[in-house]
Amino acid sequence: MNEPFRDPELPLARRIADLRGRLTLEEKVGLLHQYQQPVTRLGVGPFRTGTEALHGLAWLGPATVFPQAIGLASTWDPDLVRRVGEATSDEVLAFHHKDPTGAGLNVWAPVVNPLRDPRWGRNEEGYSEDPWLTGLMATAYASGLRGSDPAVLKTAPTLKHFLGYNNETDRCVTSSELPPRVLREYELPAYRPALESGAAVAVMPSYNLVNGRPAHLSPLIEEVLRAWAPDDILVVSDAYAPGNLTGAQGYHDDLPEAYAHAIRAGLDSFTQDDGRSEATLGHIRAALERGLLTEEDVDAAVGHALSVRFRLGEFDPTTPHDDIDEAVVNCPEHQSLAREAARRSIVLLRNDGLLPLDASVRRIAVIGQLGDTLMEDWYSGTLPYAVTARAGLAERCETVFCEAVDRITISVDGGAEGTNGRFVVADPDGGPLGLGGEPDLFDLFDWGGGCYALRAVTTGRHLSVDEEGVLVNDQPGPNGWEVRQTFRTEDRPRGALALRHISTGRYLAFDGEAFRLADDADAAAWLTVERVVSGAEAAAALAATADVAVVVVGDHPLVNGRETEDRLDLALPAAQQAVVRAVREANPRTVMVISSGYPVSWDGDDPPAVLWSSHGGQEYGHALAEVLFGDADPEGRLTQTWYRSASELPDLLDYDIIATDATYQYFRGTPLYPFGHGLGYTTFEYADLAVSVEGGRLTASVTVTNTGSREGVEVVQIYTRQRRSRVKQALRHLRGFVKVRLAPGESTRVDWGLDIAELAFWDVTRGRFVVEDAPHKVMVGGSARDIRLCAPFHVDGERIPPRDAFAGPIAAVDHDEYDSVAFVDAARVSGDAVRSTAEGAWIVFRSVDLGEGAASCSATATSAEGGVLTLRLDDPLYGPVVGDLPVPRAGRYDLAEIRAGLAEAGGVHDLYVVFENAGITLASLSFGAVT
Repeated sequence: MNEPFRDPELPLARRIADLRGRLTLEEKVGLLHQYQQPVTRLGVGPFRTGTEALHGLAWLGPATVFPQAIGLASTWDPDLVRRVGEATSDEVLAFHHKDPTGAGLNVWAPVVNPLRDPRWGRNEEGYSEDPWLTGLMATAYASGLRGSDPAVLKTAPTLKHFLGYNNETDRCVTSSELPPRVLREYELPAYRPALESGAAVAVMPSYNLVNGRPAHLSPLIEEVLRAWAPDDILVVSDAYAPGNLTGAQGYHDDLPEAYAHAIRAGLDSFTQDDGRSEATLGHIRAALERGLLTEEDVDAAVGHALSVRFRLGEFDPTTPHDDIDEAVVNCPEHQSLAREAARRSIVLLRNDGLLPLDASVRRIAVIGQLGDTLMEDWYSGTLPYAVTARAGLAERCETVFCEAVDRITISVDGGAEGTNGRFVVADPDGGPLGLGGEPDLFDLFDWGGGCYALRAVTTGRHLSVDEEGVLVNDQPGPNGWEVRQTFRTEDRPRGALALRHISTGRYLAFDGEAFRLADDADAAAWLTVERVVSGAEAAAALAATADVAVVVVGDHPLVNGRETEDRLDLALPAAQQAVVRAVREANPRTVMVISSGYPVSWDGDDPPAVLWSSHGGQEYGHALAEVLFGDADPEGRLTQTWYRSASELPDLLDYDIIATDATYQYFRGTPLYPFGHGLGYTTFEYADLAVSVEGGRLTASVTVTNTGSREGVEVVQIYTRQRRSRVKQALRHLRGFVKVRLAPGESTRVDWGLDIAELAFWDVTRGRFVVEDAPHKVMVGGSARDIRLCAPFHVDGERIPPRDAFAGPIAAVDHDEYDSVAFVDAARVSGDAVRSTAEGAWIVFRSVDLGEGAASCSATATSAEGGVLTLRLDDPLYGPVVGDLPVPRAGRYDLAEIRAGLAEAGGVHDLYVVFENAGITLASLSFGAVT
């Protein structure tokens, strides 16, 4: 064929235009679904978006499994993260060449949501609570995924999830309220670097709403994301999210209307109904027929989709990546990289000198329910092999192992006639559990938050509930999208308990033949649990026989916190904490190793040594052994604050990190472990900090010396703080870091620089970024709280003037502070507003210049019940009233202009708008001067 679209020598835009021009409207519509339809008459094959590749290729079979994303970020090494992305792209291509339809080249990674709240169920998918560090790591990983060829992508990385997505609780119907500063300074910056550099070529919107509008309809897709990207970007929906627009969210009345809005807002690909595209395409056709969409709208979306396919080399005779085959999957080089990534991600939280272990350690007791297993999370690949903590240490010295879980019997204390006092027994073939006169033993796993799993000792299989609601014992452990192997307990009289199935919320009952689920709590079987073996006591007895005890604790990635489920707290499971205490009492030389996808907390004193890593992939055990025995210095540093308890956190759904003093930037308390924390096996000294500002650039240099007796790694972190400002500023703000490796006694000069423009914040008075004329300081050290040296500097920037009341409409969302208001959509397509959630709610505009006097005020507002807006000066309760604006009853989006005269008031004042009634929506204010 000689069609121009197949000529790689032609400009990309011309090739796209040529192919699009050959397509009929029906063929174009067929490209707007996740499963793009082939156009056989042109030799255009099918194309599918959405191969999962968060920390290695997932869901398609055994492939190299690297540490979770939060673990990769804890290396503070973008080049390492890039290499992991590159290895992952090789394996994606290998699977694609083997099965092009089963393994697509549009990969859904990385996740760039800043980790604002560690209770988020998907915490392990992100990189950091800091947006700059998130953007840096995301760009590195996406760069590896896209490959180094400037013309042909290896894979097409997709940033997710846009925007303001940090909760699983009611995620499809909750609105993430983002004031302008939080949006511009915290949320958006995480997305910019990967798009602006071209490392990522696609974006996925999130399930939630943002300021009352579904994220899939966000005007920011066109206004911001596409403006940042140098080339076309593909915007793909999250799975089944388009249907929510008329379903759970009820934002539109019907799907043709909703889908038309989505396409006009920038959505190019509908991930709906799996491979069954006809319903989606039918709604798009209906939108065209009804005039809700034009062919030009469809052309724009098709152009974005085709752009990615062209850049993947689909229509080229050959690509530089054609020779990648199955030999790369879990190849020795990737195994070595997995080991390196796991080793360098481990964070030493505490060490009283116990580590590193020396040659005198001959026997180690490995203890804990994570001591001899590796976990796969929802977005993991299938482990090709598993080097557990026990296995890794066993290669170094003698090891003994105790899983440290309670072993119990279960008898019936109430239920069907003739069942009392009989024991629950497992089916040797894994079928339904029954009752017997002799007890079977079960291992009880505490995964925290009241979540328990049970394993039958006789079969080695976990108890689960099958599709018929019958209790069986046929699973290797908690697994699957709908985890059916976990239960909660509820107390009953006489010390009995009932089991409630977490996935369904139903109760375990016995019907005379089998245990099956029942809706009625009164139907639940009363069960008596007798502990036969104490996991803590068994662990302590074993620990006493060893030179060192290593207790591996943590979470199960599919239990008590995962996609669809947030955590209620941060505490390590109570039973696991009890094991740590018992082991430490039996053997003071105890190391607590935490394997989890999120920060945790615990009661009591710390063990002598504490390490953390994310779930570390297939080479975790080797990596852990290398760090414990000092073959490598611990290099990991925390990318999130570790709080002492969840009580130090704001409400999970409160996204205003500035108002709530959230994240390391604003947190005023003393954390358990601070952002950036991580120890090594040597010590470092900082000296001679020098700072200068010249030519629009801030530079700093500091001498770092290894003052210990062995080689080590230090992550030199640079923070700044603006010391005077018109607005509330962060207490500390990460601006950069330098990772150095020094021999004993060796020194190096660390140099760092930053454009002064990067010190800007969003000025709500003028709707742009501003660098203020203000004093600042540079803070250098080993963490956000381990600041070794500080130095002042001054920036000759702007002075933000008072707001000119008469310069034009003042957007209500551009206030300075607020109380009891929600951020909402002013209209379905674009625009934000505020709505009072209680009587007496208010917003304030600081330093409003009313000149010689304001004679009138107009507001765009609406309220279903009507109400009054009161304007006060300088105080929301006692300040003088200068005007009242009655708000008439009207529909949700029927914003009307209301006017009122004002008492004469001039000069500069803080202007409060007090909502005398709940439910008033205010979009803007305008003032008229005295004439």
